[in-house]
Amino acid sequence: MATFLAQKQLFSPTKPVWWAGVLLSLGVGALFYVTVFKTIEYDAAGRFNQQARNAQYNISSRINAYTDVLRGTASFFDASDHVDRASFHRYVGGLDLERHFPALDNINFTQHVTDARRDAFEREAAHSGDGRPDGYPDFAIKPPGRRAEYSVLTMIEPVAPFRHRLGVDINAREQAARAIAQARDTGHLITSGMPIENTRNAQGWALAMRLPLYRKDLPLADVAQRRAAYIGSVGIGFSVPRLVQAAMEQMQVRDVHLMLYDDGKNADGSVSPQTLLYDNRGSTPHTARMSDQFAIVLPVDFNGRQWSAHFSAPKSVWYSRFDAFLPWLAMACGFVGSMLFYLLFHTLSSSRLRAIKMAKAMTKELRDSQAKLQQSHHKLRQLAAHADQIKEQERKRIAREIHDDLGQNLLVLRIEADLLASRTRQRHPRLHARARSTLIQIDSTIKSVRHIINDLRPTVLDLGLNAAVEWQIAQFRQRSGMVCELIEHQSDIRIDDRCATAFFRVLQESLSNIAQHARASLVRVELKQAGGMLTMTISDNGVGLRESSRNKVGSFGLVGIEERVSLLGGHCAITGGHNAGTTVSISVPVDYLPPHGPDDFNAGAQLAADATT
Repeated sequence: MATFLAQKQLFSPTKPVWWAGVLLSLGVGALFYVTVFKTIEYDAAGRFNQQARNAQYNISSRINAYTDVLRGTASFFDASDHVDRASFHRYVGGLDLERHFPALDNINFTQHVTDARRDAFEREAAHSGDGRPDGYPDFAIKPPGRRAEYSVLTMIEPVAPFRHRLGVDINAREQAARAIAQARDTGHLITSGMPIENTRNAQGWALAMRLPLYRKDLPLADVAQRRAAYIGSVGIGFSVPRLVQAAMEQMQVRDVHLMLYDDGKNADGSVSPQTLLYDNRGSTPHTARMSDQFAIVLPVDFNGRQWSAHFSAPKSVWYSRFDAFLPWLAMACGFVGSMLFYLLFHTLSSSRLRAIKMAKAMTKELRDSQAKLQQSHHKLRQLAAHADQIKEQERKRIAREIHDDLGQNLLVLRIEADLLASRTRQRHPRLHARARSTLIQIDSTIKSVRHIINDLRPTVLDLGLNAAVEWQIAQFRQRSGMVCELIEHQSDIRIDDRCATAFFRVLQESLSNIAQHARASLVRVELKQAGGMLTMTISDNGVGLRESSRNKVGSFGLVGIEERVSLLGGHCAITGGHNAGTTVSISVPVDYLPPHGPDDFNAGAQLAADATT
């Protein structure tokens, strides 16, 4: 018991638990630290990936630029009937390779020679040199040996570093021969993926690209025609390290490790082992852990061959000085802020019980007031319903008394006046004229009485709702001159008198509103009973119902419609917009009543006769 009391005192709202606040604040601070650290790491990874993609784009752009040089050289050969070494030297010199294409080693031309023409070709090549020490020498096809076809290197620029390459048959290597044959048959640019001689950088790979050349006067529609028109190919050799280094120079962070691989997929569909083309760190050992580095592998398209660029860099080089302190600052802010909130919580918790007590008392008082208000509202609705029912019953009683007493007396009086007028027609003209005048006055009084009876409660309601609706619509047409359509789905709807009276009053009020405010030309009334529900819809094409009209002071027409339908347990919907007409739709659950009997029919016929006389 003593232990329980001690714990209760320890966790009392009036006594702050400091160690709980410290632990909570440390947890929040740690969460802030991890969140900010992860955010900084994510942003740094985004910058690294963007820089790597920029380098990938730069490598691809330089490959495309060198490819354009190769295509330009092929166009130079196609545009000339004969290209000699002098014109080729001038063309390559105009490209200024050292300045504009620093990774490009040479541009060359290989001539296609068949074994049948080898001897004649070698005789010409033995005397083709220009005699200069750094110019084109005399040459012979090498390596020695007889082959069916040769691709002999006959022109190369710059010539000085590569003059020893003149006469080399690049078809001697099987992989290069397959690539050249495929280029000849397809007319597409190819690369074998094999390393070539690199004069300006002994380290790293040098690669070549070649484009076939054909005679201009022969067709090239199919493989056989291309083989017949094939005269050789132009090619370029470039240094992969220089190409990649030029692309990497644009990266903002220098401490990025790049390894460029050839995936080994050859143009003829064969697959060779993956080859490392470039590593900017060479043989330097990698001591950093993978978890401390950003890494991404991006593809590079080398004219049909697939390269993959492996970028990696320490995470620390991508953080700014502020990034190193920001997680600790966030942790401190989280700790201090949590402690302040914790102190505020304990400051407010001292008044918690009193606030709860006050809230409970206020809630109880509010609920009691709400219950009383609902009870009062329910009683008011019952009173309104009772008053409405009494009013309808009183109207019905007064209408019947007027019809039975005053109507019969007027009818007797009219009969007497009519007899008097008939008897004095021949003998007493002046008396006959007074009798006719009295008869006309009696007829006018009878019409006024009928109007009063119909205003109180139309006797046609005793014939049923269908007849009452038809009569009211006929009266509306006569008074307003509007077109009013009635759509009835059942010819004889049997409902109790209370429901029928309510529907009639809703129709009466709606038509009165249309006549006074709608400025409509067409009114449509639809009456339907289905599934235990009686539905009536009144719509017009008038100016529509504005929101302010429903809450207008002293206007209770729409409120009365909704209240009548609500007392019957139904639903009322009043919709409309500006210049879009107004629609009043009511639905009330009704019980089935049996059809009229013979007595009802006779009474209804008498009432119809009274209503229409």
